[in-house]
Formats: sequence, C-alpha cells, structure tokens
Amino acid sequence: MAHLLNTPFVPSAQSLRRTHPILSPPSLICGRRSRSSVQAKIREIFMPALSSTMTEGKIVSWVKSEGDKLSKGESVVVVESDKADMDVETFYDGYLAAIMVEEGGVASVGSAIALLAESEAEIAEAKAKANSSSSSSSSSPPAATAPEPQVETAAENVASVAVPKPTPVAAVASKHPASEGGKRIVASPYAKKLAKELKVDLGRIVGSGPLGRIVAKDVEAAASAAVESTVAAAVGATVSPGIELGTLLPFTTMQGAVSKNMVESLSVPTFRVGYTITTDALDALYKKVKSKGVTMTALLAKATALALAKHPVVNSSCRDGNSFTYNSSINIAVAVALDGGLITPVLQDADKVDIYSLSRKWKELVDKARAKQLQPHEYNSGTFTLSNLGMFGVDRFDAILPPGTGAIMAVGASQPSVVATKDGRIGMKNQMQVNVTADHRVIYGADLASFLQTLASIIEDPKDLTF
Repeated sequence: MAHLLNTPFVPSAQSLRRTHPILSPPSLICGRRSRSSVQAKIREIFMPALSSTMTEGKIVSWVKSEGDKLSKGESVVVVESDKADMDVETFYDGYLAAIMVEEGGVASVGSAIALLAESEAEIAEAKAKANSSSSSSSSSPPAATAPEPQVETAAENVASVAVPKPTPVAAVASKHPASEGGKRIVASPYAKKLAKELKVDLGRIVGSGPLGRIVAKDVEAAASAAVESTVAAAVGATVSPGIELGTLLPFTTMQGAVSKNMVESLSVPTFRVGYTITTDALDALYKKVKSKGVTMTALLAKATALALAKHPVVNSSCRDGNSFTYNSSINIAVAVALDGGLITPVLQDADKVDIYSLSRKWKELVDKARAKQLQPHEYNSGTFTLSNLGMFGVDRFDAILPPGTGAIMAVGASQPSVVATKDGRIGMKNQMQVNVTADHRVIYGADLASFLQTLASIIEDPKDLTF
C-alpha cells in the first residue's frame, strides 16, 4: 500500500496495548519533496492529516531519538490531532537523522517535522539540511496575523513551518506507570532533558504517553504542580492545580476543533421540540440488568436507535444544502466531556447490536476517549447524537446541532413528578425531559413529534431493549 501511495509514512491509532495501521488514509499525508530540494536517500517525515478536519497537529512525543535506527512499520512519533493521539509509522528502513519539530511543537499538515536518512553516512547531511531549513524559517519576517492553517493537498514543495513555543498541558492520569518496582523509567529523550533542567524526579511521574511513557507535558505538569504546592504552602491558600487566574490561554487542538464546529453549526436553520417521558419501567429494567454491566447510556442509545429505525428521516443528514441522505446505518454518537474538550464516541449499528454488547462497546469507547486513543471512524461516523446531562441533576437543556448530522437529543434527569392518572387521581411517576434540535431543511415538526412519540412508547415499555 505504501508504494501505491508513494508515501514513506502513514498514521495509525495506537490503543494502550497494540498499534493498528491505517492502510488507506483519506488524504495524502506524507511524501517526498522534489528531487531538487531533498535527495532520494534523505526523506522527510511530514505532519500527517489524521482526520478530515485536521489542519495542524501537535507533537506529543518522539518515540525515537535522533540517530536511532528505524525499521519498516516502527512508530516514530505520536501526534495529537483535534480528537486523538495517534502514531506515525515508517514504511522505510533508515535512521532518524534530524528532528525539526520538538515535543510540544505545532506544525501544519503536510509540513516537514523530521528527516529520515537511508544510512548513517547521510545523517550529517540531513542535519545540515534541517539546520538550514530552520535558519531560513527563523530569518523570515513574522506574519502580522496568523491565518487558520489550510490542509495541504500535495506533499511536494512544502515549506518548513516555524515551531511555536510549547504550551504546558495538564497531565492526564494513566493506568500504565512508566516505572514499577525499580524497573527502568520509560521516557522520551526530551522529557528526560526537561526533567534534568527542572529538577523533576521522573520516578514519581505517571506517564500519559503510549504504554505509560513519560512525555514532556508530564514533566511540565509535575514541575508546575511542585511550584504551586510550594506557593500555596507559603501563603496558606488552596490553589486549583494547573489554573492561573487572569491568564490568557490559546485554545488546545481539541478546543479549536469544537469551536470551529460550533461556529459552522450556526449556518444551519434549526428548531427544537421537547417531550416528557415517563421512566418508571426503564428505571426498573436498569436495576435488573445493571449488575450484568449494562449502562443507562446504552439503554438510551438502544431505545433511540429503535425509534430511528421507524423514522429514517430523523436519521438523515444534509451536507451541501441542496440534497440530503437517508443514512443506511444508525450510528448513535454520545457526547463525552473530557478535560478541556468534548468528543462524541459512536455506537455503530446501535439498532442491531444487543444491549450487553452495546454496553461493553460503550465502556471500551469511553476508556479510549479518555486516553485519546479513538480512531477517526470511532468519533466521526455518527448519524444522530445524544447529549445527557441528567447525571448532574440538569432537568432540561438544549444542545447545538453537530455539523453534518440531522438531529441531536438533549436528555435531562429522571425525577419524581406529581402527575394525574387516567382515572383522574393524583400519583407519582419518574419523568425525564428530552429536547431535540433538528435541521429544518430536511426534518420538520411533525417528523420530530412522531419520532418522540415512538421513543416514549419504547422507553415506557422497554421489553424490546434486552432482545
């Protein structure tokens, strides 16, 4: 596949245990520059496009150091996209001759981040080229305003980009410590160098990189926490770690992606319909199956998928403003809050998967989302979105429609309510409020009303959810 694409590197998402290569990337992510700029035996490692919305990426960690020998298929660098951290693998043997973008640095898609030499003899030449490229970049006048980066469509003649100063990022807890029982500490070369400069003990840090590897942001977070604890002890005040009040901070990659999507959604004409659903039967079912690993999220996703199967227009989508698609699959995206962002893992074919498998899949997706290891198809293939704030006691709210989808449903908390029974008496029932935001170009009020009636009948008599 690599020789067909003529690309030396392609990205892959790496779970906490194994790496999964992406054999057919959606766009050209890497390649060679023209022979006039780089000789055949020195290849460039480009910033890959890890998703259709990615315009720039941040270097999380270099898995290899300068001078290391590389074998075909080995991971070279971990890149942070707008939604996940993914590996970039080499499809050539050689030596990592020069790193052009350090850990924490940001580069536009298609720009060179390192050089690969075919043999040790070319390492010095590659370093000279990297230094020359860096010098020319630093000597060029800075732009007055940094425009939004554009995705490169070809790898040839891609100019080097200046590397912004890394912004410290709060460390994410990991289940895989970099050092156990006196074993050697697994850390990136830059993290080791930074720890020495900041006088941070690597043995006390839990790494957030692949397999618990300590990366630069972990060291920065540890150093920042140490300083904050010292200051707090001195003044006798409690300070929230990682937050400096009154400080102006740029968006993270994920926050930037969320911001772009939310602004884009404003161009879609939407309307909202609310509905009150009695949940006594659903609550009783949940108590029965909870011990078997079934989650309320899976139950709601399954009920929604079964209702969508009867109302395909609510599962449709309009992308060009001139036509719409009846989606062939019912893929339920569920909003998950992350530290400093939001992501929507997708339960694919939720109408066809049994509730127990759906619950196991949901747990797997959440774990991968929090570890930033979701593959693109696991977060960008949703056809209908759920956003649930009921666990926080929120009784009702409206959700913003994600671009490219037809509807999103906001789910509030199930709460005891005083209601009138059919025979005129007063009784108590658990009820929840759901509000659906829909694209009015393809979905109309009667469509949503009919869909919500079907959803309510499924939730109020949930016998089909466990089949």
